[in-house]
Amino acid sequence: MVGENAGPAGAAPGTATATAAAPDATAAPGWRRLRWPLLGLAVVLALLPATEPLRAAPVKGDTFIDAQTAGILDIEGGECFSDPGYLARAGEVVVLYRSCDDGAYNQSYAFLHASDGPWNRPALAAFAWAGCERDFQARWGSREASGLDFYPILPTEETWANGDRDVMCAVHNPQGALGGSKLPLAR
Repeated sequence: MVGENAGPAGAAPGTATATAAAPDATAAPGWRRLRWPLLGLAVVLALLPATEPLRAAPVKGDTFIDAQTAGILDIEGGECFSDPGYLARAGEVVVLYRSCDDGAYNQSYAFLHASDGPWNRPALAAFAWAGCERDFQARWGSREASGLDFYPILPTEETWANGDRDVMCAVHNPQGALGGSKLPLAR
């Protein structure tokens, strides 16, 4: 009888003998053939860093954040906030209020009011840098001595056209998070 249940000649239907199903003794089992590639993969994975690679610190200049960055207009004097980042639920890049003790990267420390006139970004940037530096030095002295740095947050041409004349000055730690409020205590 020939069929899928047929065994060797003389055997009862539906039975097979061990000799008919014996594997070739010279063929390596499947797991043994994969042993070296899997071992190599394990070594490569062990050498990869367990955390994300360090990203370069952002350059915090007068274009890092502007008056049209979502969330920046909600930040008040002395408050801390995040670096800009994409927020999926908002569908845009935003800055968020964050407690100064809770991993904030920036803190507002002064507001400057620019004079009315036509939009002139280079002149506005020069005014902002000079004013923020003057206030920074009055609070912390030099960048080198304090370990801190600052940058201005400018109106944009569009917000200027709508009457925005305010520049926010922000302090940050070039090495990472602020680790608490950086505003000196009033004496």
